[in-house]
Amino acid sequence: MAGIYLHIPFCKQACHYCDFHFSTNLKKKDDMLESLQKELIMRKDEFKNQTVATIYFGGGTPSVLSTGEIDMLIQAVYEHYEVEKDPEITLEANPDDLSSKKLQELADSKVNRLSIGIQSFFDEDLTLMNRAHNARQAKESLRESTTLFDNISIDLIYGIPNLDHERWKVNIETALSFNIPHISSYALTVEPRTALKKFIEKGIVPDVDDEISEEQFQILCSTLEKAGFAQYEISNFGKPGYFSRNNTAYWKGKTYIGIGPSAHSFNGTQRSWNIANNSRYIQAIKKAELPREVETLGKRDRYNEYMMTGLRTMWGVSLNRVMDEFGQHFHDYLLQQAERHITDRFLFLDGDTLLVTKKGKFLSDGLAADLFMLPLEKKK
Repeated sequence: MAGIYLHIPFCKQACHYCDFHFSTNLKKKDDMLESLQKELIMRKDEFKNQTVATIYFGGGTPSVLSTGEIDMLIQAVYEHYEVEKDPEITLEANPDDLSSKKLQELADSKVNRLSIGIQSFFDEDLTLMNRAHNARQAKESLRESTTLFDNISIDLIYGIPNLDHERWKVNIETALSFNIPHISSYALTVEPRTALKKFIEKGIVPDVDDEISEEQFQILCSTLEKAGFAQYEISNFGKPGYFSRNNTAYWKGKTYIGIGPSAHSFNGTQRSWNIANNSRYIQAIKKAELPREVETLGKRDRYNEYMMTGLRTMWGVSLNRVMDEFGQHFHDYLLQQAERHITDRFLFLDGDTLLVTKKGKFLSDGLAADLFMLPLEKKK
């Protein structure tokens, strides 16, 4: 099973917290679409012996494309790759793009899963983040999309400055009122070179409070657990049968190809990433060149990768897999590094599987980093 990710690097406007690669200038959209199709053709041999199980449109804001343009890219995948009978085809969308007409067109297309960037149901939060939609559009997009799509995910952000616990609970309850089967939720992170970072430095916006973020994370986890959701990955919650196949494949280390500027790919032993520049990406593809860098992962890199991805999921880290793939030294090192976190009840062993406790989930990335095997320092 393999996946294809298509990065659509266009947005109507820049969210204040976002550091993803995108442009608000759509003048090169046609050239970009042509280049995406050409890259799909150029890389088809990478999946010569694999079947595509997921197609994921991310960005940027893929919903700025017309349904015809989305169909064109899906058709390019079908023409040049072996696609399984019932693939998961996800489109990330913003509420303001989901008119009744657009939703009906998407429902009639091969897209069978929507991931809607709600972020908050309060206008003050949306204004602070400079989202293109308002609270009314957020609710209206869910009212209409749930009549046409069964498989819908929404994004929610917690830890927003001035977002108190009561309003955060209202956000979660509002999402649940639409019977959404999948929720992805992330703590607001202040990234360098973003408008949010500048606003905080100038005192225009209060800084993010990690303690409040952790409390809101715990509220999220307990509320969704009571509502029948499984937290299959730290930031992803799904009802039975609605786990994202794309997300699950990523966290389980499956192969995927990333198409488009800034898109990443992984084949089990190598990671690669395309240049994060629209013009240079288009120019390179026109010359039949792949504008990417490739990193070959050694045993230590692959072990560290498994710690980072495995520990974030409900499936955890298998000691038997560590022994089989990496050997006794890595197995013993893992147990040694994990010991104090097990004592502190941030990690626990269930048979041969190392898992994060409820107490440790908010700290999972830091816990994983403590399990990394670092290169030995050279003697001076």
